[in-house]
Amino acid sequence: MTAQTDTPGSVTAVYQVTGMSCGHCEGSVSAEVSGLPGVSSVKAVASSGEVTVVSAAPLDDEAVRAAVDEAGFELVGRA
Repeated sequence: MTAQTDTPGSVTAVYQVTGMSCGHCEGSVSAEVSGLPGVSSVKAVASSGEVTVVSAAPLDDEAVRAAVDEAGFELVGRA
């Protein structure tokens, strides 16, 4: 998991993910979403279900959904 950074020109989006219950879950989601092109930072928080993503440009929601699905969780939508 990487720390959130705000750099000029970056886009921050917060997604709501269900099913995360521990640090391992956070790591799995972070690892999958980090693999998307342009992503510079991901912070997943199991207790709130929020996943904050910083990227160079807006991400396609379906690409984020596919990454979260690959990690074994469900993207509910944007928080």
